[in-house]
Amino acid sequence: MRQLLWWLIGGSRGGKNRLRIVRALQRRPMNTNQLSNELELNYKTVQHHLEVLEENDVVTTRGDNYGKMYFLTDALTENLDILEEIAEQADIDIDDA
Repeated sequence: MRQLLWWLIGGSRGGKNRLRIVRALQRRPMNTNQLSNELELNYKTVQHHLEVLEENDVVTTRGDNYGKMYFLTDALTENLDILEEIAEQADIDIDDA
């Protein structure tokens, strides 16, 4: 999981937005539109990052189409300490994320 999170969060241009999405989903499950509004990001940008996170078992979904809700996976929830460590080491400002 550590290598995966480094690649997804610490080692890519989209890492900060992915971290922001994960942080938002820690607070509560949301759909793409809710995340887009909450994070003030373009809908397509959020959709792209959610697809990447889902493909890599960081988020999971329930429902379909516009009602599809995103949740953190158990795998990520069990490794939130690693996520914190990577965010700090990658110098991603968590308060801004």
